[in-house]
Amino acid sequence: MLDALPRRERANFLNGLSGFKSANLLGTADAHGRTNLALMSSVFHVGAAPPLLGLLIRPHTVPRHSLENLLASGQYTLNHVDEAMHERAHLTSARHPRTTSEFEAVGLTPAWSTSLSAPYVAESPVQIGLHLREHHTLDCNGCALVIGEVRELRLAEDARAADGQLDLQALGVVAISGLDEYHRTESLGRRPYARAPADSDD
Repeated sequence: MLDALPRRERANFLNGLSGFKSANLLGTADAHGRTNLALMSSVFHVGAAPPLLGLLIRPHTVPRHSLENLLASGQYTLNHVDEAMHERAHLTSARHPRTTSEFEAVGLTPAWSTSLSAPYVAESPVQIGLHLREHHTLDCNGCALVIGEVRELRLAEDARAADGQLDLQALGVVAISGLDEYHRTESLGRRPYARAPADSDD
C-alpha cells in the first residue's frame, strides 16, 4: 500500500499514523542573541529522575537553525501551544532566513530567564527550560535525536492538579495530527493505578 502512494500523500498519511501528538514551540538563540522559534510535534518523556525529555528533528541535510543553535549553546526551551496561539505557532514552520526572528514574524513574545540563554514564549501556559544532555544522528533515516534535562519550569496559575499532574485541558493546550491539523482535547477521566489480581501467575 505505502509504496503505491504519491510522495506527498504518503508523507501526510505516515505523519498521522502514530495518532495525536503534542504541539510545542522550540525556542533557541544563537551566539549573537538572535532568536529562533520552531514548531515541534515529536517531544516525548524519557525519564523522571533526572527529568528528561526527548525530541526528534528532521535530518540536518539543510540548515536547521533551531538544531544548530541548541547544539552550539546547549540550552533551549519547549513551550506548549494553546488554542489562542496555535495559528501563530503554525506559521513558525515556514522557512524564514536566519536573520529573521520567528517571534517577530508571527507575533509572539520572547521571554527571558536569568538562568537560561534561550527564549521562552511568553504566551505559552507551560514553559520548559532544558540543558542538552545527548545528541544522536539516527542511522535509519538521519533524523536528530535530542535529549534534554529539565532545569526550569514556568507555569500558568492553576496549571497543576492536586496530585501534581498538569491539567492540560484547563490550560487549553492543543494536539496535532499529521502535519497541519490541530485539535482541542477533552478528558475522559482519571483511572486508578492498574494492578494485576493477587493470585496472578505473572
